[in-house]
Amino acid sequence: MTFSNDKAIYLQMADRLCDEILAGKYKDDDRIPSVREYAVLLEVNTNTAVKAYEQLAREEIIYNKRGLGYFVTKGAKKQILKARKREFMKERLPELFRQMRLLDIGFEEIREAWESSE
Repeated sequence: MTFSNDKAIYLQMADRLCDEILAGKYKDDDRIPSVREYAVLLEVNTNTAVKAYEQLAREEIIYNKRGLGYFVTKGAKKQILKARKREFMKERLPELFRQMRLLDIGFEEIREAWESSE
Protein backbone atom coordinates (compact mmCIF):
# COMPACT_ATOMS: atom_id res chain seq x y z
CA MET A 1 0.00 0.00 0.00
CA THR A 2 1.24 3.45 -0.83
CA PHE A 3 0.66 5.91 1.99
CA SER A 4 0.11 9.63 1.60
CA ASN A 5 1.64 12.32 3.80
CA ASP A 6 -1.62 14.10 4.61
CA LYS A 7 -2.87 11.58 7.18
CA ALA A 8 -1.32 9.33 9.82
CA ILE A 9 -0.46 5.85 8.51
CA TYR A 10 -2.59 4.09 11.12
CA LEU A 11 -5.61 6.14 10.02
CA GLN A 12 -4.95 5.24 6.38
CA MET A 13 -4.79 1.59 7.42
CA ALA A 14 -8.09 1.94 9.26
CA ASP A 15 -9.60 3.56 6.16
CA ARG A 16 -8.36 0.70 4.01
CA LEU A 17 -9.98 -1.88 6.28
CA CYS A 18 -13.20 0.13 6.17
CA ASP A 19 -12.94 0.19 2.37
CA GLU A 20 -12.64 -3.60 2.42
CA ILE A 21 -15.74 -3.85 4.61
CA LEU A 22 -17.65 -1.54 2.27
CA ALA A 23 -16.54 -3.60 -0.73
CA GLY A 24 -17.89 -6.76 0.92
CA LYS A 25 -14.56 -8.45 1.49
CA TYR A 26 -15.46 -8.71 5.19
CA LYS A 27 -19.04 -8.99 6.38
CA ASP A 28 -20.67 -8.84 9.81
CA ASP A 29 -18.92 -11.17 12.27
CA ASP A 30 -16.23 -12.17 9.73
CA ARG A 31 -12.75 -12.57 11.13
CA ILE A 32 -10.29 -10.04 9.73
CA PRO A 33 -6.52 -10.56 9.43
CA SER A 34 -4.61 -10.45 12.69
CA VAL A 35 -2.74 -7.28 13.57
CA ARG A 36 0.52 -8.98 12.66
CA GLU A 37 -0.85 -10.34 9.36
CA TYR A 38 -2.16 -6.92 8.36
CA ALA A 39 1.12 -5.25 9.30
CA VAL A 40 3.07 -7.71 7.15
CA LEU A 41 0.59 -7.34 4.27
CA LEU A 42 0.90 -3.55 4.27
CA GLU A 43 4.61 -3.56 5.18
CA VAL A 44 4.26 -1.43 8.30
CA ASN A 45 5.36 -1.71 11.90
CA THR A 46 3.12 -3.93 14.03
CA ASN A 47 2.61 -1.06 16.50
CA THR A 48 1.12 1.01 13.68
CA ALA A 49 -1.33 -1.79 12.88
CA VAL A 50 -2.21 -2.05 16.58
CA LYS A 51 -3.13 1.65 16.57
CA ALA A 52 -5.31 1.16 13.49
CA TYR A 53 -7.15 -1.76 15.07
CA GLU A 54 -7.56 0.12 18.37
CA GLN A 55 -9.03 3.06 16.47
CA LEU A 56 -11.52 0.81 14.68
CA ALA A 57 -12.41 -0.92 17.94
CA ARG A 58 -13.06 2.47 19.59
CA GLU A 59 -15.35 3.32 16.68
CA GLU A 60 -17.05 -0.08 17.15
CA ILE A 61 -16.25 -1.14 13.57
CA ILE A 62 -14.39 -4.23 14.80
CA TYR A 63 -14.28 -6.13 18.07
CA ASN A 64 -11.82 -8.51 19.67
CA LYS A 65 -12.63 -12.06 20.75
CA ARG A 66 -9.93 -12.91 23.23
CA GLY A 67 -7.66 -15.59 21.79
CA LEU A 68 -9.50 -15.67 18.45
CA GLY A 69 -8.72 -12.29 16.90
CA TYR A 70 -10.66 -9.37 15.53
CA PHE A 71 -14.07 -9.54 13.88
CA VAL A 72 -16.35 -7.12 12.03
CA THR A 73 -19.04 -5.66 14.26
CA LYS A 74 -22.62 -6.29 13.20
CA GLY A 75 -23.84 -3.22 11.27
CA ALA A 76 -20.30 -1.92 10.67
CA LYS A 77 -20.88 -1.37 6.95
CA LYS A 78 -23.92 0.79 7.61
CA GLN A 79 -22.02 2.74 10.26
CA ILE A 80 -19.05 3.33 7.92
CA LEU A 81 -21.36 4.48 5.11
CA LYS A 82 -23.12 6.92 7.42
CA ALA A 83 -19.86 8.40 8.69
CA ARG A 84 -18.30 8.65 5.24
CA LYS A 85 -21.39 10.26 3.73
CA ARG A 86 -21.44 12.79 6.57
CA GLU A 87 -17.74 13.56 6.00
CA PHE A 88 -18.23 13.83 2.23
CA MET A 89 -21.14 16.24 2.58
CA LYS A 90 -19.37 18.38 5.19
CA GLU A 91 -15.75 18.35 3.96
CA ARG A 92 -15.50 17.42 0.29
CA LEU A 93 -18.71 18.60 -1.34
CA PRO A 94 -18.26 22.30 -0.48
CA GLU A 95 -14.82 22.26 -2.14
CA LEU A 96 -16.24 20.42 -5.15
CA PHE A 97 -18.98 23.04 -5.51
CA ARG A 98 -16.41 25.82 -5.20
CA GLN A 99 -14.32 24.29 -7.98
CA MET A 100 -17.42 23.78 -10.15
CA ARG A 101 -18.29 27.47 -9.79
CA LEU A 102 -14.73 28.55 -10.62
CA LEU A 103 -14.63 26.32 -13.69
CA ASP A 104 -18.21 27.04 -14.72
CA ILE A 105 -19.19 23.37 -14.61
CA GLY A 106 -22.92 22.73 -14.38
CA PHE A 107 -24.79 19.78 -12.92
CA GLU A 108 -25.71 18.59 -16.43
CA GLU A 109 -22.01 18.21 -17.29
CA ILE A 110 -21.48 16.30 -14.05
CA ARG A 111 -24.42 14.00 -14.81
CA GLU A 112 -23.07 13.28 -18.29
CA ALA A 113 -19.60 12.52 -16.89
CA TRP A 114 -21.18 10.29 -14.22
CA GLU A 115 -23.18 8.33 -16.78
CA SER A 116 -20.24 7.90 -19.14
CA SER A 117 -18.06 6.56 -16.31
CA GLU A 118 -20.30 3.56 -15.69
